[in-house]
Amino acid sequence: MLTMLAGKGTSFVISALRIVCRSKAVLGQPWRCLSTQTDGEVRIAKILKEKFPLASSLKVVDISGGCGAMYEVHIESSEFKDKRTIQQHQLVNQALKEEIQGMHGLRIFTDIPK
Repeated sequence: MLTMLAGKGTSFVISALRIVCRSKAVLGQPWRCLSTQTDGEVRIAKILKEKFPLASSLKVVDISGGCGAMYEVHIESSEFKDKRTIQQHQLVNQALKEEIQGMHGLRIFTDIPK
């Protein structure tokens, strides 16, 4: 579809993509288009980078559609070595203690680099 629209001009393609994004949101699918990270995603990622400087992978996603009510965190760090999953999650919760107070929910996925 994009190649078909690409010949029509950039502004047309962007408009078409915005329509697709709105229709996805109407269908109840939280999906952001043509955007960078939200302020909340950046803030949470910064906190986690400071707390887990050895993290080899970090991804923070606002899964509430951009309003900041619920986030999903994927973090892989050697700092989790020899810790059970619950202990790893407790470390993330502790790092985000202040941020969590304003959230509706938080999904945490942790792993140890292979």
